[in-house]
This record gives sequence, structure tokens and C-alpha cells, in this order.
Amino acid sequence: MTDFVLVAGAWLGAWAWDEVAGELRAAGHGVHALTLSGLAERQGQEAGQRTHVQDIVTEVERRGLRDVVLVGHSYSGVPVGQAAERIGDRLRRVVFVDASVPVDGESFLSGWPSDDVRRSIEEHDGFWPPLTAGEYAGQGLSEAQIAALVAGGTPHPGATLAEPAVLERPLAELPATYVKCLLDGDEPMPPVAVLLKSERWEGVTMDTGHWPMLSRPGELAQVLMRASAGRV
Repeated sequence: MTDFVLVAGAWLGAWAWDEVAGELRAAGHGVHALTLSGLAERQGQEAGQRTHVQDIVTEVERRGLRDVVLVGHSYSGVPVGQAAERIGDRLRRVVFVDASVPVDGESFLSGWPSDDVRRSIEEHDGFWPPLTAGEYAGQGLSEAQIAALVAGGTPHPGATLAEPAVLERPLAELPATYVKCLLDGDEPMPPVAVLLKSERWEGVTMDTGHWPMLSRPGELAQVLMRASAGRV
């Protein structure tokens, strides 16, 4: 049995993993979907980048988990990648689902045209507002799935996006799988492309959009289980 710790991206909470979690549990695995501070049911809690890293480390240590597969989607790849280093021999593998990866000294907003996001955070009292229904178009989602994302999305604490990552050792040393969702672009971001050249990193693609936990939950669960076994 593997213990999967699932962390969704910006605006989302543990609820986004419900279908994937059900598939993993049915296969006999332990599943711990985590809502990061300041989001969903944890709105109102102050949060920065280091807070989110500690949220993940605390979840693993509090539950006494071992043989852990950490899964980070989108934004949460940044804190998940840092937490993966900090849990030591408890880690079996880290899986990045169409995610950003931490780069030492850089933030989630570094390395891509993020001026609009920074301006939006300033205009919304330090929070990044959730996407509207129209902004989810073209990502392989049904109307019901888009409605769930809109209803469940909460403003994302801007400090978590702007604070720099701190890596204790090269990310390429971690056993990792990167899942690229093709409707969100064919090519991974440059830092990911470099990491995929590492002997310890493997890549897999899914023919769906940026939120595969909703659009293809069964397929994503299979990808996660294969990754946990070192097979992609």
C-alpha cells in the first residue's frame, strides 16, 4: 500500500481530488487530500509560501506516513517540491501534475508573463481571484465540472505566489514523475524540461486539460499508481 498525499493548485481545496481519491482507495491505497492554508475550508488563515510547504510536511509527519507519494497540481508543485525534500526517507516519489516546479530563489510568478496576475492581486487586497467559467474553456471539462470549479474556487493568498522557493538540494535528485496535460500546451516549462533530462525523472502525457482530477479522474489515478510503482 502506498500513501498518496494530494495537493490541488491555486484556488482549490481537498475536494478537487474526490474522484481520484475514490479510485486510489478502491485499489487499496491510503489517500490524504490536503487543503492548504488560506483556501477552501481554511479561508481566513494567513499563508505564505513557507506556510504551504509546512502544511504538507506537517500532514506527513502528523499522520506518521511512510512510503509517501506527494502529488502537486499546478501552483502546488512549488510547495510540494520543497516539502518532498524535507520529508527525507518517508518519500517514495513526487508527482507533478501539469505543475510549476520550485526553482531556488524564485517564486511561482517568476519566469512567465505574470504582470496581469500581480496587478490582479494588488487590486483584490492581496488575493488572486478565482477563474470565471469562460476561463476554463478548452480544457476538456464538462459544464458540470466547470460549475464545480467555479463554485468551489476561493481567492488564493497572493503571498504564496510571490515568495521565493528555498531548495536544500537539487530537485533533479528526487525520484519524480511529471504529468503534462496536452490541452494546456504540448511542451513543459523550461525548468521542467531541464529536470526531465535527469535519470531520476520520468515524463508522461495525458490528452486532457489542466484539471485532470476532474476531467479524467480514473486515468489520472492510474497514472499515479503506475508512477508510485516506478512505471509510467
